[in-house]
Amino acid sequence: MKSWQGLTCGLALAVLALWPVGDALAASVSGRSSTVLEWFDTAGEDTAVPAFQYLQFNALDIADKGYDFRGYGRLGYDLADEVYDSYDDSRLYYAYLEKRDFLTEDLDFRLGRQFISTTAGASVMDGLRLDYGFLDNYGLTVFGGGDVAYYEGYNAKDAIVGAEVTGRFLETLDLGLSYVAKFDGGLLSQELFGLDVEYDIADMLYVYSETQYDYLSDRVSYFLAGAKYHHFANWSARLEYLYSLPVFSSTSIYSVFAVDEYEELMGELTYNFSNGWRAFGRYTREMYVDFDDADVLEAGIEKIRTDRFSGYLTGVYRSDDDGQDMEGFKLYLACLFNRYVQAGAGINLDVYERSINYFDDETDTDDTTSKRYWADMTVYFNKQINLQAKVERIESDLWDYYNRGRVRLNILF
Repeated sequence: MKSWQGLTCGLALAVLALWPVGDALAASVSGRSSTVLEWFDTAGEDTAVPAFQYLQFNALDIADKGYDFRGYGRLGYDLADEVYDSYDDSRLYYAYLEKRDFLTEDLDFRLGRQFISTTAGASVMDGLRLDYGFLDNYGLTVFGGGDVAYYEGYNAKDAIVGAEVTGRFLETLDLGLSYVAKFDGGLLSQELFGLDVEYDIADMLYVYSETQYDYLSDRVSYFLAGAKYHHFANWSARLEYLYSLPVFSSTSIYSVFAVDEYEELMGELTYNFSNGWRAFGRYTREMYVDFDDADVLEAGIEKIRTDRFSGYLTGVYRSDDDGQDMEGFKLYLACLFNRYVQAGAGINLDVYERSINYFDDETDTDDTTSKRYWADMTVYFNKQINLQAKVERIESDLWDYYNRGRVRLNILF
């Protein structure tokens, strides 16, 4: 308990220390503090009680010079000392300084810990990113630094470098070409190329595609192609194909093992028939290498909260020859009782988790059934402070059942 008190007090002091920074630097300061307490049953039938303190902090237009700082991190501690180390550590998700129109009006920079995302690859990086726009319709991004995903400490040999070129053609055609290289201990571990295409034809048919090419393995590792018809305001249709093949680091032992590809074909139709109401139907064909393909049908209705009520009801049917057939539904209802309290309850029945005894030919037990029941509540004290709570019970043939709960206090400033 003393350790948790120390972490809490330390973060509280940090918030108090950072609070006057905005005034001192003539910056606009905002952020959010979230104190979270969880509890759940572990596989060893013990109860874990991890606690976290999150802080998001923004200081904009520092010293009236257009420099912005953004940071987000957490302190973590397991009060019961029962869970993995990942629950019992502190993390810095991002913390960077950025400036638009740096040196010239077309150049932006971002320095620090940040998330890098391109079609070629993604990572959390400690480094520098530069964005340069030219000739009105074109952009160039270059970045480089330490790859946080690789190293536990700070090792200059664990690095990531990359670039992306984007352009707009024919008014609505967007093209992007990206490159990412990762180094593990100074050795080239991944080298990936990406190509993305977006084209809106006559404001009626939106087509898109993403391709990732693994240069070291000489193969396409990811491909997505789709089209969405959106000419009418009330309904739309979407058709999508996905191909995925895992990419391992060349320095990893898993890189020498054969990996299975996965393909998916999906068609979806949605209809907005009233204010906040949406109905949909979806068909998915899941295609595997070592297992039989599966057909999944989903249909449901969703209510987005426009006044007091919100929720959804979805029916799910899955069929395959491996025995993972299932029929289930997902249901959630929530109500905003007044301006202070919102509460809801839900159930996922036979659609949550699935596992089957492929390696036990002597049993016909199907471990695909799973049930999850939960209730949640949010109390709004005012526009800056709210309290969220959620309790749930998870059941399955594989894990029997376990309980989970979470309480979160959010303070906006």
